[in-house]
Amino acid sequence: MIVLALSLSAAGYTQTPDKAKLDQFFDRLAEKNKAMGSLIIARNGNVLYTRSIGYGQINGADKNPLNATSRYRIGSITKMFTAAMILQLVEEGKLKLTDTLDRFFTQVPNAGKITIVQLLWHRSGIPNIKREQGSQRDVKTIPVTKAEILAMIVKAKPDFEPDTKHSYSNSGYQLLGLILEKVTGKTYEEALKERITSKVGLPDTYVATGNIDVSKNEALTYMNFGDGWKPVPETHPSILFSAGAIVSTPNDMAKFIQALFDGKIVSKESLDQMKTIRDGEGSGMEPFTFAGKTFYGHTGGADNYGAWLAYLPEEKLAIAYTTNAKVYPVANIMRGVVDIYYNKPFTIPTLESIAVSPEVLDKYVGVYSSPEAPVKFTITRDGSTLLFQPPGEKSAVPLEATAENKFQIEGAVIIDFDVAKKQMTIKRRGGEKVFTKEP
Repeated sequence: MIVLALSLSAAGYTQTPDKAKLDQFFDRLAEKNKAMGSLIIARNGNVLYTRSIGYGQINGADKNPLNATSRYRIGSITKMFTAAMILQLVEEGKLKLTDTLDRFFTQVPNAGKITIVQLLWHRSGIPNIKREQGSQRDVKTIPVTKAEILAMIVKAKPDFEPDTKHSYSNSGYQLLGLILEKVTGKTYEEALKERITSKVGLPDTYVATGNIDVSKNEALTYMNFGDGWKPVPETHPSILFSAGAIVSTPNDMAKFIQALFDGKIVSKESLDQMKTIRDGEGSGMEPFTFAGKTFYGHTGGADNYGAWLAYLPEEKLAIAYTTNAKVYPVANIMRGVVDIYYNKPFTIPTLESIAVSPEVLDKYVGVYSSPEAPVKFTITRDGSTLLFQPPGEKSAVPLEATAENKFQIEGAVIIDFDVAKKQMTIKRRGGEKVFTKEP
């Protein structure tokens, strides 16, 4: 285990994590191929626990293990950095929270009504813009310019009138990045280095500008549907920009949020602005409840990588987790880590699937459709494994049996079969829908 050096100061708290149980939890996740990634728990700058499982690069039998210095894409945790830099400009008198968008981009719909604070709070009405597919199927792998991002935002129809409701908007934070560049006269990368990373000592935190680079100890992204780890196509970081393009490590993330709450990045007034919650959202910050306590921070993810940064101000406790392979839900990992830390009842999950006979599986095989959805799903069997093929996909995905008639893609989809009714119910985070087997 690599011990990370953070500032050494007396913690003043006596909570000691059960390192053996934390190890058991991560050993189980690794053994069952349910996660790859790195974790750090730090209190007032002192590292209490750190652990990495899995691999940053897999090339056949050649596997490069992840460690505490492995660098990960952290997705929307980038928004915390963007919000902090915008609030620095407010402190410097170069911006006002009440400034409207037409000061910078008159061509954006509702520019005269949308304020900086509405962008920070995801209350601008600016939708999440996406490039049209065109002839390119995997358009997310193709770089985009900042001018193209702005043009797409200008073209998009607002979701609602500014400040009438809340809707998470990556595009709003991309505009904040463009505003930051206009006001400072520097690129987002230059501003980040000058205003945060070099200021508080984050040597492994920077903006990704191209594909994941293993020569920089960056972790490639993988997915596992029960048939081994497979690489995932990368979203080009230019598409994410100031809403999600930062690379970091759990160590740097813990140092960042400690410095943020210690007043080394923004003032107490600005920090209070970040922590002020409206409709579940702060300014580049979100609240989380773990073990009955309110943490502040942010989550992030794209493709199949993800990250979670959480801080408990009363105890100066930082927990940072990064993953290059989401299988077991990251929220469940974080919840388990916090429960173990506070010696709450927590049972290490078995993560065992059950065996279902081929005769039973054959009853589920078929094509399923619904009059309420213009898509069809195909269920096939390969040996003792049931396969799920979404519409438009060339390959089928193995399903894990959790009961004789219940299957899942861990953390993504649960599928229930009712042979008598010839129905399949697909349950996702956004709800559930019933599909009927075609004759």
